[in-house]
Amino acid sequence: MSERRSDDPQSRFEVDRAIDARIDAPDREGLTGTADASLYRVKSDPEDVTVPPDGRPMDEQPKWRRDFSIDWPRDQFVARRDFTKFLVLTSGAFAAGQGWVAVQSLVRRDAPAPPRMKVASLARLRPGTATTFDYPGPHDPCLLIRTRDGELLAYSQKCTHLSCAVVPRIEEGVLHCPCHEGTFDLRTGRNIAGPPPRPLPAITLEVVGDDVYAVGLAQRSA
Repeated sequence: MSERRSDDPQSRFEVDRAIDARIDAPDREGLTGTADASLYRVKSDPEDVTVPPDGRPMDEQPKWRRDFSIDWPRDQFVARRDFTKFLVLTSGAFAAGQGWVAVQSLVRRDAPAPPRMKVASLARLRPGTATTFDYPGPHDPCLLIRTRDGELLAYSQKCTHLSCAVVPRIEEGVLHCPCHEGTFDLRTGRNIAGPPPRPLPAITLEVVGDDVYAVGLAQRSA
């Protein structure tokens, strides 16, 4: 005996509830009305739930475990948070750096001219030798070089890479930084090899009789 749909309201209700709730189910073709509420409920993926190994809630976990995530969703949260923190810190550092450069420019512009100071005598500086002196301040080491042909050259002794002391190699025609193998041209002070990014600052000299004076800092371009 074949099943027949009853006209009894209770029977019709029970039959309707037996229909597959999926929208694409064949039994729903042509039907109107609402589907089962569970059809539209967002189902949680087990992969989306953070469960620490000891089973305790996340707010009871130590800080290191909260910072180092153990599943994909929390890992993405930490990554976004750290990325935002990185952007904020980088922007702040960039702004601070620009401010520091501006302040240094103002300080250099308003600084008094370097003094005129005797640094050596020709009688005690033979050709092919070098000596050191401090200029313009007591903590600014410089090199005074007298080449084989008698030319006088003077530079800051601080390498423009990391401020190591450069060493003159007069016979080779270079100034050498032993810390990171930087090399500068002896005649010009130009950086010619290694990591130094700029030429050595040059000192302007003046010779009066037998005396050699430092009278200023030469303006150099990179």
